[in-house]
Amino acid sequence: MGTPGETFGPQLAAHTRELKQERAVRTRERILAAAAQAFAAKGYPAVTILDVAEAAGMTKGAVYFHYDNKDALALAVTDLFYRRIGEIADAVEPLGLPPVGSVAELLLRTATAFRDETVIQAGARLQLERQLIGVRLPLPYEAYTELITSWLARDREAGTGDGLPSPGTLATVLVSAFFGAQHISWVLDDRADLVERTTDLVRTIIPSAEQDIGLCPSAPPRC
Repeated sequence: MGTPGETFGPQLAAHTRELKQERAVRTRERILAAAAQAFAAKGYPAVTILDVAEAAGMTKGAVYFHYDNKDALALAVTDLFYRRIGEIADAVEPLGLPPVGSVAELLLRTATAFRDETVIQAGARLQLERQLIGVRLPLPYEAYTELITSWLARDREAGTGDGLPSPGTLATVLVSAFFGAQHISWVLDDRADLVERTTDLVRTIIPSAEQDIGLCPSAPPRC
């Protein structure tokens, strides 16, 4: 039988490693939150590591310990952006809406996130500035468009999408129109009217969506 020190030594070492890992995770989260805030407010070219460090309440050295450079921060924030978009999409499917209703609800929830969430605003701005960033960012909105295509294909299979363009074409138009609308809303109104713009967009591109929009929890009341 080992001595108490021999028994607890490995357990203590494992616990210490776990605490260090948890602290590292929390530190990276603080850094990325600060980086997202900086990128959203100032844009990639104007942001410095010092900006991020000061916003996170730590030294430049602490930031560099976790991220090699500003490009690495931009990539990490963009990854967070797409992870958040995926979470929004995953939350729509269980609602059991009709296919076009699912499309509308996804766009409306995304619009709300663009209006309210810094990481979404930062990710969108970084995509616009991708040519200025020294690492390859994920291609914009591929999985998002594929998901909308799959819902519209289901709508067509059910016989309710007759008369509309092909699911792939319609999805591409919707996504292009939405992300263009969010940019215009950002410039003109700091995205305050984006949910209303998105509702009008869906109604205009898919006139038959009116009944399905009425089922969407995120749809604004119609005046």
